[in-house]
Amino acid sequence: MTTDPQWLRLIEALIFASAEPVSAAAITDRLPEGTDVAQLLAELGGHYSARGINLVHRGQGWAFRTADDLVAELRIERSQERRLSRAAIETLAIIAYHQPVTRAEIEEVRGVGLSKGTLDVLFAAGWIRPKGRRRTPGRPLTWGTSDGFLDHFGLESLDDLPGVKELEAAGLLDARAAAGAYGNRAVDGDRMVDTGPEEEPQLDLLDDEELLGLGE
Repeated sequence: MTTDPQWLRLIEALIFASAEPVSAAAITDRLPEGTDVAQLLAELGGHYSARGINLVHRGQGWAFRTADDLVAELRIERSQERRLSRAAIETLAIIAYHQPVTRAEIEEVRGVGLSKGTLDVLFAAGWIRPKGRRRTPGRPLTWGTSDGFLDHFGLESLDDLPGVKELEAAGLLDARAAAGAYGNRAVDGDRMVDTGPEEEPQLDLLDDEELLGLGE
């Protein structure tokens, strides 16, 4: 039986135009009664077998898909930029300049409650990490910046952190957050100057197993 090229073109167009695999029944409805749809699909599949796209059977339908050997060549990776919320920016600044710092201390500086999600975002980004538990009632968890924070912002050490004026000029810190972020330190131009000795908080450092169970 001679295949009518027009039927092959019709099946090809029908499958190509559909966003979902096309069932054999749907194809049959478009063709003259008695047409051997299976034979036409086999012929069309053979025509595309060596091309960049192949005719494939997906569930109950048929679809054109990228040839398996070309999938890796067509994979595109895109980096997606996500803006930090104002709360996350202020929290990160407070942690960077006042570490190790507890959640309650961050809230005291900002003057508002801190959503758990804010710390989660910074932790997931690899910019902060738990530093230990304060030896005070409740043993609150303290936070500090990580090496990932230094790497992302191009800093060799915390000594290279920008001064408060630079942060304010960049819109990354407002006056209220700046004052709290520096804690009991006075700001002299862009330099931080200690106003006096501060008692070093007593911390219990955490090992890797303990870090896996953190939730504060």
